[in-house]
Amino acid sequence: MLHKKIIVIILVLCGLKAGAQSNQTQKMQWFADAKFGIFIHWGIYSVNGISESWAFYNNYLNHDAYMKQLNGFNAAKYNPQQWVQLIKESGAKYAIITTKHHDGVALWDSKAVNATTTIKHSAAKLDLISPFVSALKNVGLKTGLYYSLPDWSYQDYNVFTRETKRYDINKEPKRWDKFVNYYQTQLNELSAQFKPDLLWFDGNWEHSSTEWHTDQTRKSLLSYNPDLIINSRLDEHGDYETPEQGVPIVKPEGKYWELCYTMNDSWGYQPYDKKYKSTNMIIQTLVECLAMGGNLLLDIGPKADGTIVPEQLAILKGLGRWTKKHAEAIYGTIAGLPKGHFIGKTALSKDGKTLYLYLNHQDKSGVLLQGIRSKITQISVLGYAGKISHWRLENDNYLISIPDLAYDKDVTVIKVKLNEAIELSDPILGDISYQDALTKSTEPASLKIKRIAAACQKGLNPFKDSPLTVDGLNFNTGVNPLDQQVNDWVVKNVEALHKTRKGIEQGHFEGKTALSADLQTLFLFVEGKPNGPIAIKGLKNGISRIRVVGEGTMLDHSIYNKLYWSKVPGIIYIDIPKDRLDANLTVISVLLDSPIELYREKVTAIESN
Repeated sequence: MLHKKIIVIILVLCGLKAGAQSNQTQKMQWFADAKFGIFIHWGIYSVNGISESWAFYNNYLNHDAYMKQLNGFNAAKYNPQQWVQLIKESGAKYAIITTKHHDGVALWDSKAVNATTTIKHSAAKLDLISPFVSALKNVGLKTGLYYSLPDWSYQDYNVFTRETKRYDINKEPKRWDKFVNYYQTQLNELSAQFKPDLLWFDGNWEHSSTEWHTDQTRKSLLSYNPDLIINSRLDEHGDYETPEQGVPIVKPEGKYWELCYTMNDSWGYQPYDKKYKSTNMIIQTLVECLAMGGNLLLDIGPKADGTIVPEQLAILKGLGRWTKKHAEAIYGTIAGLPKGHFIGKTALSKDGKTLYLYLNHQDKSGVLLQGIRSKITQISVLGYAGKISHWRLENDNYLISIPDLAYDKDVTVIKVKLNEAIELSDPILGDISYQDALTKSTEPASLKIKRIAAACQKGLNPFKDSPLTVDGLNFNTGVNPLDQQVNDWVVKNVEALHKTRKGIEQGHFEGKTALSADLQTLFLFVEGKPNGPIAIKGLKNGISRIRVVGEGTMLDHSIYNKLYWSKVPGIIYIDIPKDRLDANLTVISVLLDSPIELYREKVTAIESN
């Protein structure tokens, strides 16, 4: 009898766990399908165009001077309906706005005791959140509210600036409880008044979950909306992860995640920060998130009068063009294929029967898709009505021919329909010897060159023990008949083939790579004609020089999202002049200041500014 009771208890517990998982999946479904949201950092910091809250915390100016910005925060041209229309046209499915940053200024009519609000204390004399939330709901976009747990301006919060603390919460627990009651009152106001779909917390690093009373906070929030989504910055039990600024090298561990990301280097409006990413670069970032099953939360920072600067408007409109054209390859998709099947990013339909290939370059020699065991029933390009030809090669590999008119100016999306949920085989292109590579055959020279690059990536350089000389001169191949096209490419790019070794792990560069024997030169094999700059992620080293291999052209590079206080490397972008591209495969040499070091750690929230 006892044995039967134990079995019943186990079955009940399993059922409860399964039910909880099912409820969580249902709650998160809209978020998982949305893929793209807009973040809005708006507050009094936009008056002087300085760092939000951190400006006084880090003593860049004193607190009194910072708070005087209230007098200039007028929101005179604020048009929330226009904002929302712009957000919707960008392709975003939800928006998250700062209701209160660490400076403590509430953008709604908070009734909490001693609250600083825009309606009572700023030149605007307005509740700025209510009309924006109403506009979101009117057009069917999901509502997210950002709320900072710390309030560095509030007299009963223990932290004031980096150098100054008001009190020790262990010595004055009642004062701390007073603050906890204050912040929970504000959250209750936001929940009751705006009925958000999502709450985006920030600043939890200053105290433990116990000190924040997060269990009590969560219980209260869910009493208003059991389906409320809460990010991972209330405590360790959030519904989704929030990597910040750094595009993840490897897929985050959580089932749900969202990259919050700026257009330039600032969250709020800063007039002299002109380091804007191009629309192409941001579309590439969105695609990277799609490929790993995550979301992109892209930030805008309106001016104090409520207008949005032209650079940000242009990016949003450019995104709108691309998302409208490629909607089916964005919303409701799931993470794509493992590395190695395609030079580029991929995503899948939920049933696994449609594969989307994101192509950031144009390649007249054809696009290679590897290791697809399932039968392909149709291949098309989104936004193009013409026929797309493809050929099956050995080892479940395919070559896809894309007409010039089918390419998108930013990222082209190839749609591959399958007869079943996708089944994969090992993405084997076929190792190649230098004799096979150089011998004239029916295999196109361009494909053999891609096989050479793939072999180098794996550390199987076909020219390792060949007669290839260090400068390519007097290279006696001993091959007949000679494939002159391949031979010319080998001699031109000998630097990347002579005694080079295995490339870097995939995820750092969208293509094949090789390394010099001393590990101080990274060779990038660039296929086709890139639509924008090529990117390297997670490179810790400094860069001494970048060249086009075989013809000596020096190239410049730009680094984005490198935050001076963070150990996470920025993203390196390299523009390759079109007239320097090789007809078969371009090789770029990146000389480093020391043997290569790569960052592959988890990208988390940034706790400084």
